[in-house]
Amino acid sequence: MTLVPGSERIIANSDSSPVKGVVRWAPAKSVWIGAMTLAPVVFGPLTASPDAVALFILTSGLTLLFGHSVGMHRRLIHSSFECPLWLEYVCVYLGTLVGMAGPIGMVRIHDVRDWAQRQPACHDYFCHRRNFFHDGWWQLHCELRLARPPEFLLESRLRDNRIYAFIERTWMAQQLPWALIFFAIGGWSWVVWGICARVAVCVTGHWLVGHFRPSRGRPELDRRRRGGARLQ
Repeated sequence: MTLVPGSERIIANSDSSPVKGVVRWAPAKSVWIGAMTLAPVVFGPLTASPDAVALFILTSGLTLLFGHSVGMHRRLIHSSFECPLWLEYVCVYLGTLVGMAGPIGMVRIHDVRDWAQRQPACHDYFCHRRNFFHDGWWQLHCELRLARPPEFLLESRLRDNRIYAFIERTWMAQQLPWALIFFAIGGWSWVVWGICARVAVCVTGHWLVGHFRPSRGRPELDRRRRGGARLQ
């Protein structure tokens, strides 16, 4: 077993493969993003108001910038800065509200994908090589099950943290308290725009960045990724 450079959590065996695997429909993931997208598509135009749209912009900014970018990515995944534990919890919680996964799930998704993209060849799922609609279906409604995945070894600071364990188990349900608060203040328009539209746009937007990024602005890395065998 070897420790993969750039990630202390991924341990690859000699036969670990980022290529061999199958993409399967993930019911919970699909229903989640499907419901969050359908609600604003159907009810968004009927419930739009200046205050509801302002809530959407404010909550999207807070959860994406302070939550996903600062809390999940820079602090939890990369430990690129130090901060009080309470502040870490606040930022990570905001990142959970983006609606992609819980804190442990986000670390796993990031590190496995990063490991795969560093290899000479990897599955199309990891590098967004399929066409726009095919990749969108895969990323938003499916999951890749590798035949021989590497071992994911989470450090004890995160593995033994009961707060993160609780948030991981209930990350979808974390939207409910805010939905009740928004409903009490602004009615259904605040729920549609402050919860459903926010989650749908943030999650779909995150996929869009990943879909277009490999072929724009990172040509050397993209050529290395595309140099490997592609699954048929």
